[in-house]
Amino acid sequence: MLKENEILQKLTENLKSLFESTGVISLKNIIRETSNLFPGQKDKPDLVAEVITRDNKKFMLVFEVKSLGQPRYARLAISQLKDFLEGKENAYGIFVSAFISEESRRECQKNGVGYIDLAGNCLLNFENIFINIDGRPNPYPESRPLKSIFSARSSRAIRVLLCNPGKEWTLSELSKEAIISLGQAFSVKKRLLDYELIKEEGKGKNMRFRLVSPEQLLKKWADNYDFRKNKIWNFYSFDDVEKAEKKLAEYLGENNILYGFTMSSGASLVAPFMRYTRVYIYVKNNIEKIAADLNLKQVSTGPNVTILEPYDEGVFYGLQEVKGMKVVSDVQLYLDLKSYKERGEEAASFILEQRLRKRW
Repeated sequence: MLKENEILQKLTENLKSLFESTGVISLKNIIRETSNLFPGQKDKPDLVAEVITRDNKKFMLVFEVKSLGQPRYARLAISQLKDFLEGKENAYGIFVSAFISEESRRECQKNGVGYIDLAGNCLLNFENIFINIDGRPNPYPESRPLKSIFSARSSRAIRVLLCNPGKEWTLSELSKEAIISLGQAFSVKKRLLDYELIKEEGKGKNMRFRLVSPEQLLKKWADNYDFRKNKIWNFYSFDDVEKAEKKLAEYLGENNILYGFTMSSGASLVAPFMRYTRVYIYVKNNIEKIAADLNLKQVSTGPNVTILEPYDEGVFYGLQEVKGMKVVSDVQLYLDLKSYKERGEEAASFILEQRLRKRW
């Protein structure tokens, strides 16, 4: 990730060629020391450019640079630019970053602020000037993009937040509930703040935070999730699915083995609406012994019982009991169904609409 001074340096180096390429703006002067232009203000913009338009009008372009182009940083830059430009005529504010997200671009447009990133995406919309370039890829991808919080252990914190909508957390509380280190909890919290998926309230020791965009977060996770990351064991049972599920639940319960039905099996229990011919269940361990005791034959084709050995024990967080059988949380159920080919997306949407949204 580029630092703000590095972004500013690259912007300064390319500003003249950028404006000349438009054919409607020429650069007159670049002012790096902006204190004299904004007397009495505590903060100062990072750069000011004096330009002349094609019809010979002078304008002052005011730049505010941020290390990240996510909405949280865009909103901060927009607020600062509005303060800088208050009462000034023929002045226009521009947010600058290495790469500016689509959400941030929309936020700039909504607030009458321009943007430029180092990929070449830009919006200049003042006087009779309108220049808009979008769709250029990020040449400086973050070393820790949002998807990094969906790794095995970090995703435990995401799961806790999604399964406890509306609850306020301290960092230590989240760490304890998710069974992860304080450092991991802090990293997850920071990334969620960057994307404005959580909101902080209070100060100092009283600082707490809560999830504010659960559906957006869940869908981002689903985009980075594949149930095949679990170890998959396929078996054939001579019993029909209902009887096979009942036998599994009874056996696992009697032997104190952690389990949770998922995908079509879980959906049929919490929100039945689809027919299915295959059992899906998470089991923590002893899978070979379980299969032998229940007379399940391991097969490579035509299975009707699939046991998933979880990629992380977090899949068992928020287990719910339905008709005497344990089912994974609705959050886990949605993730698994979303990446499940056999009508999974339809079932996932049903879980989202009929269960998750009602709690959020």
